[in-house]
Amino acid sequence: MLKERRCCGYSNRVMDSHACDGKGNKLYSHQLINQRKASVQLFLWVRHFINMKLSMFWPAWCFALLLFSIASAATVEHTFYVQNKTITRLCKERTIVTVNGLYPGPKIDVREGDSLIVHVINKSPYNITIHWHGVFQYFSAWADGPEYITQCPIRPENSYTYKFNVTNQEGTLWWHAHAGVLRATVLGAFIIHPRSGQFPFPKPYKEVPIILGDWYDGNIVDIYHQALTVGDVRISAAFTINGFPGDFFECSQNQTYRLKVKRGKTYLVRMINAAFNNNLFFKIANHNFTVVAMDASYIEHYETDVITISPGQSADILFKANQPIGSYYMAASPYVVGQPSPLYDNTTTRGIVVYEGYTSSKESEPIMPTLPPFNDTPIAHKFFSSITSLMGGPHWIPVPLHVDEHMFITININLERCPKNGTCQGAFGQKFSASMNNESFVHPVGKGYSMMEASYYNVSGVYSTDFPDNPPIPFDYTNPKISLDFKTIFAPKSTKVKKIKFNSTVEVVFQNTAIMNPQSHPMHLHGFSYHVLAQGFGNFDYTKHKHLFNLVNPQIRNTIGVPPAGWVVIRFQANNPGMWLVHCHVDDHQLWGLDMVYEVENGPTTLSSLPPPPTDLPKC
Repeated sequence: MLKERRCCGYSNRVMDSHACDGKGNKLYSHQLINQRKASVQLFLWVRHFINMKLSMFWPAWCFALLLFSIASAATVEHTFYVQNKTITRLCKERTIVTVNGLYPGPKIDVREGDSLIVHVINKSPYNITIHWHGVFQYFSAWADGPEYITQCPIRPENSYTYKFNVTNQEGTLWWHAHAGVLRATVLGAFIIHPRSGQFPFPKPYKEVPIILGDWYDGNIVDIYHQALTVGDVRISAAFTINGFPGDFFECSQNQTYRLKVKRGKTYLVRMINAAFNNNLFFKIANHNFTVVAMDASYIEHYETDVITISPGQSADILFKANQPIGSYYMAASPYVVGQPSPLYDNTTTRGIVVYEGYTSSKESEPIMPTLPPFNDTPIAHKFFSSITSLMGGPHWIPVPLHVDEHMFITININLERCPKNGTCQGAFGQKFSASMNNESFVHPVGKGYSMMEASYYNVSGVYSTDFPDNPPIPFDYTNPKISLDFKTIFAPKSTKVKKIKFNSTVEVVFQNTAIMNPQSHPMHLHGFSYHVLAQGFGNFDYTKHKHLFNLVNPQIRNTIGVPPAGWVVIRFQANNPGMWLVHCHVDDHQLWGLDMVYEVENGPTTLSSLPPPPTDLPKC
């Protein structure tokens, strides 16, 4: 039974769209909003800035501005009912897991500095957790969400309340399930609005969320249970725009996303790639884009007519409706390298941009954009490597110049040996696997604790702290002949972490390899954003490539696509204690073991240490 709140003559349950302030005045918003107590926010603010060691550099007016921001912040509250729902796509009824019966799920809107409370009530038949993708989770790692890393999953007919603050970032992020394969349908946009209401660009006429996804023609849990059992690959049946496959597909004429625009107006597209496995190209016929932010970090404006976006990434994009009144297709198609066409979804999803005042006729057809070829690495790399951060913009952070930890991590697609008397359908009759530095990650299922609980309570046997800083044996990483070398193809299964001292700076070289064919890997770091110092193709060589490092205004990301047969160098400051998952956001690869974990130790004080776990944290 949900707790009722009575005010203004109304009886409002926690999911209602309005509430009241302390004086009984009705508040209107898309969420339930209660005024936050300034003393609590002041404490959180002081703790954060002590830990960031920034207070000595801030002038008095900055403190005044922040104190005003603290006083005006709010607590935003949602209730998520996770439940099965039957919907029709591609001519068939399918039962999927949804939040509040929506696909995609409900959009969360907050302002920078707000606190968020989300009650997750699991009415589905599966275990569930929710990850707030890209949210920093300063000293709230218990709310990060990946199953068996920061928490045990929420079992059916159980609940858990996520509580955290949203500070020092603004822009487009998203939330999604982080248990099993439920991310395919349990997801939604997470929008952090500027507290001032001002953008570092002219205010757009309207904001438009666009979630690119994919659709599996069957029960996603059953599909992947079978795929993991036999070690094979499964592909989606269609890509989607805001949940709709578009009119290229049968029975989909009325399942095509339509965006109505007014000529002369500028729109802010808040784009998310929520596809399970694929990078995507995106275009709107005859229109250009100005990209202004990536992964909730402002960038120098980048002009383009095509967006390349990896799974897990988000982008804030301006486009002006400056074409003749008519209708124009928006379309998305895959960017794939290293896989033959039977192993990826080679379809195109499309929606329609319709200008106000346009009258269609039977003869009229929206204009279709020309999308890049599926394997156009030059276009993808140009987009990924051309982004630079907006120096001095809101929440901009300069590159830390002193490095405490250096890591060189290989990213491998591997094989796992087929069980004796088993039938496996992966390459060479084995199962597909994946690894980082030749360690294929296994979640500690059945250990009784999540990894962070084991760390907090000093429980042994759940994980080890010997994740290697370098691959065990150096080799010619991008030589295609290594795909036939069985010495490199198989990787041991393990649950290993890398321990990091609080506030230390970590530099990581992600080196893609050609084991089982070179592919693009979008690497996501939980709990932090990082500076992308450089990226390129071939084998990384510090002496050869250090001159490429951008230490002035590199892009700041939480997910970066490591080029096929290439490398990326990132750097971040570990200023937040907890267990932080690093993984490829191609979910096939993650499920195969392309994961590792950073254990960031506590700082020297209580205020710089991980607080105790919430009392309602789910049990294993």
